[in-house]
Parts: sequence; structure tokens; C-alpha cells
Amino acid sequence: MRGTSAEAGTEDGDSAAPEAGDGISARRRGAGILGRLLIVASVLAVGAGGVWVVTAAVTPEAGPTTMEIPALEVAAAEVEPGSVAPVNTTLAGGKAAAGGATERPDPPAEQRSGPQSIAEWAARTEPAVGVPARALMAYGHAELALRSAQPGCRVSWATLAGIGRIESNHGRYGGAVFGADGRPSKPIIGVPLDGSPGVKAITDTDGGRFDGDARHDRAVGPMQFIPSTWARYAADGNGDGRGDPQQIDDAALAAAHYLCADGRDMAGAQGWWAGVMSYNHSVEYAQKVFGLADRYAKAARGR
Repeated sequence: MRGTSAEAGTEDGDSAAPEAGDGISARRRGAGILGRLLIVASVLAVGAGGVWVVTAAVTPEAGPTTMEIPALEVAAAEVEPGSVAPVNTTLAGGKAAAGGATERPDPPAEQRSGPQSIAEWAARTEPAVGVPARALMAYGHAELALRSAQPGCRVSWATLAGIGRIESNHGRYGGAVFGADGRPSKPIIGVPLDGSPGVKAITDTDGGRFDGDARHDRAVGPMQFIPSTWARYAADGNGDGRGDPQQIDDAALAAAHYLCADGRDMAGAQGWWAGVMSYNHSVEYAQKVFGLADRYAKAARGR
């Protein structure tokens, strides 16, 4: 996807994983660029399985850059890249269906007293992990979808949640909140990719259709997609027949497919680091996602 230097805040872009596009990661380097947003742009490859998705067409206002930088609030875990994967807690059993909110897992007999739907699981897990239930439903649904489509990948909701936290604070960037339909109360749109310090230059590819900017592309949605890449790899996670980068079920499912590309095993150290660093080629970024995913998994287990 994108190539980001954690030290310099620059990007090398186009040489990343197969079928992937480019994104950004802007870091604060002194007062001169303190006001620049760091929502990391993500290009997510979607395993289509022969299903064509109509891409949602919304033309939002681009909006001003804010001082809020979700990733700056997260400490990088002190872990050597490639040495270990985070605790990989997964949902018990179940088959994925469109619309994670109504999904009903089929847990083992000894767990039948536990949550009987993703919605119930998310409601129970929210207080322990501090992630909004609506976002948890999307992450959980994406895990189950990939368990069915690519059982060898073993991507977990906790890793998706770690990425979602870094990218947009689970859809809460700029004061937004998810509605019951999984869409933020206002569009989540990153800074213009105009070649400013720490930002890759990407001229407009969508006529402002997704990002409201007809001059330069901007990353959009809770998992931060570049418009041109979303138009190519849109996913439909909620079963409404559309791919909408602002809708969390769609965005989370696309993220899961991207992480599972190239036959990766996201429960193993090598596969996990390769997947997350293909999402953003930055050791610091991956260490932050590691710390979040590990903490979410342990908290959900009651550890």
C-alpha cells in the first residue's frame, strides 16, 4: 500500500503489495507542522469472490484540517518487528452473513451461555476494550467473513480494531459518531495529498466524488482509503449492494481482505507483521497497532 517512513514522515508509495494503491502518514515534527492531520491513508485489497459492488457516490465537503491526530495518542509497543504476533483472540464459531449486526455465531457447547449474536458480543465487549459497539460489530463480522472465505488467514477483530483506532479512533475523528447504519455522523476525510511536508502528492482521481476535493485526493472513511483505490476494490460488508468507504462494515471487510492478501497467516508473527506493514510501511505504525491489538484481545479475555 503506502510506504511511510516513521522517522522522516515521508512516503515512497507505489512499490507496495500487489493490487494495492498509495496512502499517507503525516507525523508531527515540531511546531512547523503541528497542525497537520495524521489519519493514515489505507489502500485495501478486497477479495471479491466474483461479486461486483456498486460504489456509493457521495460528494461531501472537504472540510478544514484539524489539530486532532488519533495516532499521536497511541504509544508504540516495545516489540521487535517479526518476532511475535499479538494475542489472537477470535470470535467463537459462526458463519458470516451480510450485516454484522444481526449475525448469530454458533459457539461450542461449553460457551452456549455466552453472546448469541455479534451485536450481543459487541455490547458485552465494549466496556472492557473501550471500542464503540458499532465498530466492534464491523470488526467481528469481518473476522467471520474471512474465516469463511480464507480460513488460513486467521485475521482477528482485535487487529482490525487496532488499525481502526490508529486511522480514525473507530470513526470518532473530528467528533463523528457511528449511527446504527454504520455510517459516521459526518464524513471522515483526511488532509489533501498535495505534496506538503510529510505528505505524498496525489492529484485528484475522483472529481471530488468521495473526498469533496477536485484538486487532490484525500483519504476517506474510518479505515482511510484513497478514492481511486476504493473505486477499484470496494467491499460490501453490510449487504446493501454498495461499497461505501465511509460505512464501517464495508471498510472493515475491505481491510480484512487486504491484510489476508498473498496467503498471509495473520495469527503468525511473519504474516501479521507483513500484513500490517503492507497497510502502512512504518515500523512505528505496526508497533502501535500491535500494542492496541494485544491490549484489546487481552481485555476481551478478561486478562
